[in-house]
Amino acid sequence: MKRGQRPSAEQVVLMLRQIEVQTAQGKSIAVACKEADVSEQSYYRWRKEYGGLKVDQAKKMKDLEREKARLRRLVADLSLEKQVLADVASGNL
Repeated sequence: MKRGQRPSAEQVVLMLRQIEVQTAQGKSIAVACKEADVSEQSYYRWRKEYGGLKVDQAKKMKDLEREKARLRRLVADLSLEKQVLADVASGNL
């Protein structure tokens, strides 16, 4: 993985599995992370977020997060429009 390039959810799950297999074979987490070209900090953060997920579940989770963000923006825009219309109707402009 190149620096500055974020891996997809599927790639993260596969890297976590690879590191888990290597640690089960007796390698330390530091060595397994180095071979996977991942920092230990990223490994622990990803394990916290994606631990126990399968590839298809991780992809679905990311899709749902994107949809949630889109819906939040939509609600914010509609709330703003509603407030503007209420201000215009009451003559507060």
